[in-house]
Amino acid sequence: MSKKFMTKLTHKGEKAPSSISYPKVPPIYLSSVFCFDSVEELDLVYEKAEPGYVYSRMSNPTHHCTEEILAALDEGDDAIVYSSGMAAITMSILAFVKAGDHIISSNVLYGGTWEFLNSELKKFNIEVSFVDFYRDDIEKYFKPNTKIIYMETISNPLMEVYDIKKIAKVAHDHKALLIVDNTFATPVICQPLRLGADVAVYSVTKYLAGHSDILGGAVVADKDKIEKIKHTGQIYGPTMSPFDSWLLMRSLRTLELRVVRHSENALKLAEYLENHQKVKKVYYPGLVSSPHKKTADEIFNNGLYGGMLSVDLYGGEKAACNLIKNMKNIKLVPSLAGVSTTLSYPAKTSHRSMSREEREKAGISDGLLRVSVGLEDIEDIITEFDAALHII
Repeated sequence: MSKKFMTKLTHKGEKAPSSISYPKVPPIYLSSVFCFDSVEELDLVYEKAEPGYVYSRMSNPTHHCTEEILAALDEGDDAIVYSSGMAAITMSILAFVKAGDHIISSNVLYGGTWEFLNSELKKFNIEVSFVDFYRDDIEKYFKPNTKIIYMETISNPLMEVYDIKKIAKVAHDHKALLIVDNTFATPVICQPLRLGADVAVYSVTKYLAGHSDILGGAVVADKDKIEKIKHTGQIYGPTMSPFDSWLLMRSLRTLELRVVRHSENALKLAEYLENHQKVKKVYYPGLVSSPHKKTADEIFNNGLYGGMLSVDLYGGEKAACNLIKNMKNIKLVPSLAGVSTTLSYPAKTSHRSMSREEREKAGISDGLLRVSVGLEDIEDIITEFDAALHII
């Protein structure tokens, strides 16, 4: 054995072997940093005169492979992946506002987003107006310093659907950006950029990854906006790991197959629950009775309405807690969009940071349960709900 054993251990295998073939599945680039043979090469990459990578907080080959898929799905110019959905949301907002600016937001949102807008942005002296996008005229809430309109394609947890085309036009008339959280819908069901939105954001933890095994976020937009958001992200540093990026890339290959099944099952479950005597109301945009079905039919693709629904039970908190206890395979999970059907209790999980008064004002009752409908046989899902509802 050579006396320079440690030198060989340290330096051999640093470069990929030369080959005219390439791996069918892109590899995971776990390197935190990338090497240069000269300062001139470093300058060329920094100045974007040549392609290359510097540091994985800035960019990584695995990220780029995943981002290429994400941009194509939403028909955007480019995309960025982040370490969580909240990272994608916060970076997208912070990139376009400064102290003294104003944001208009839907009043029905994921609780983490609501808390960021309602509490954290006050530290930056940024004002946020929460508006009922369904019942109110957002036009009257604009100010000269309004920079962003923020909304969800399908609101969490009331499953409201707003006219993205109309809201985008109003935003642009006032020289504001429209940012849309498309997590519940996914690009399979809705492509906000095609409807006029400026930025689409995702918690990829949910449907895009779809297996409850990674955390991540993503942003899709045109190149100029992505560059601005990317710069903000490089400063704050919420970088997705290359391994999670690779898992996301793998999962995206089956996204359409999964979303179709989730949606088909959700519609059948919603129709069953709507007719149950212990159910006060079902929130699902695919129901004929839903006030949002017309808008959903106009902006959604493929006759699909997503895998998420909410159910408001007679009996309030007691009924909700009893239903959760009576379930056998359907578990209480403070997340969504895995392969199996799960329940979430917004008042105790996603919207816990809101006071009861704030929740009630937004229409989120103590008897409301959110259902993430999985990929099981729908007959088994309905049978389990039927048995649990029978004894609450």
